[in-house]
Amino acid sequence: MIDWRHWHNEPWLVGGLVFIGWGWAILAGPLRPRIAPGERFPRAHAVKFYLGLLFFYLAVGSPLDQIAERFLFSAHMLQHQLLVYPAAILFLLGLPAWMIDPLLGRPELRRAGRFLTHPLICGLTYTLVISMWHAPWLYDWALRVKLVHVIEHLTFFGAALLFWWPMLSPSRVLPPISYAGQLLYIIAVIIGMTPVFAYLTFSHSVLYPTYEYAPRLFATFSAGDDQLLAGVMMKIIGMFVSLGAFIRAFYRWYQVKK
Repeated sequence: MIDWRHWHNEPWLVGGLVFIGWGWAILAGPLRPRIAPGERFPRAHAVKFYLGLLFFYLAVGSPLDQIAERFLFSAHMLQHQLLVYPAAILFLLGLPAWMIDPLLGRPELRRAGRFLTHPLICGLTYTLVISMWHAPWLYDWALRVKLVHVIEHLTFFGAALLFWWPMLSPSRVLPPISYAGQLLYIIAVIIGMTPVFAYLTFSHSVLYPTYEYAPRLFATFSAGDDQLLAGVMMKIIGMFVSLGAFIRAFYRWYQVKK
């Protein structure tokens, strides 16, 4: 059964998050006068950045991870939504421009950055990563092998950072695209994600053996119901977040046009 007191404390997870948080604090504290003379400590960025790390840990380190790995596909879907939306969004919003742009000082790094953060590359990467990981053999492999599961979550988070970059880029060197472009970008990604949503939601069979044969936490909640709920969660949560991003971009585009 589920141990609601079990929180992951593996060195790679806790140590990794602590190291990233420490790195941000060093850059924003002792190294700030050297990197960005005259800049004040970015308190608002700090709150967002560390909240992003917190959401990342809640997704993969809380008891939710145990439920997702052993019992419910819908819980696993919630994990992914936490990584793709609050964790990735807050992580990007927590990075001041002066912390990112010095890394792009070399022309070859700028060229690589422009390619990787081009809206077409970002949208395709996000859509392909999310869709490919939902292939039954790959998804079930991640549930059986811990290292593969870690790679799955890291690629979800990395793809989410790319997905949000054209809208929320913290960089002045690689800034967000125009608001009109953001509107088209959001619509294109929604359309691109529709096949995987339809595949999960309207499948007549349970796609993942781990969840098909998992112990049922609720007697009346079958594996098919769980899969249907996961597919609906993917679409509904994604649509709500995308709608919020669309409204934001449309409002700012309208303000520019006035």
